[in-house]
Amino acid sequence: MTFYISPYRRMAAMRHTMNRMFDDTLVDQTPAEREMLLAVDVQAGDDAYNITALVPGLDAEDLDIEVLNNTVTIRGEFKSGIEDQTKYLVSELPNGRFSRVISLPTATDASKVDASIKNGVLSLHIPKAEEDRPKAIKVKAN
Repeated sequence: MTFYISPYRRMAAMRHTMNRMFDDTLVDQTPAEREMLLAVDVQAGDDAYNITALVPGLDAEDLDIEVLNNTVTIRGEFKSGIEDQTKYLVSELPNGRFSRVISLPTATDASKVDASIKNGVLSLHIPKAEEDRPKAIKVKAN
């Protein structure tokens, strides 16, 4: 009888062990211990930046937005309404405080920022500073 070692079998066993190890640590982790990363899209136009962020379940009062030069900071807190003593088998819903800092390539005009929230989507319209906007220059003929 000949025995041989299959590299595929060993890799499958190692993958199974790793999956169990990660699953065990995730089950014990409470939602408040996870780090929140706010999902955003940032679009750049000629005159302004448009930022869209997913904030399901939050109202305008739950958010704090700051704009300084070329930096936008979005802060808030997701509240689950479930007791902290609850034992989770799987917990993927957002819970706890978050802060997201977005650096933009050019300076902005913080006095003209427009923010709105609808159906769990935060929309920011942030005009570029006047000196950073493209300017059309007419060519004179001699």
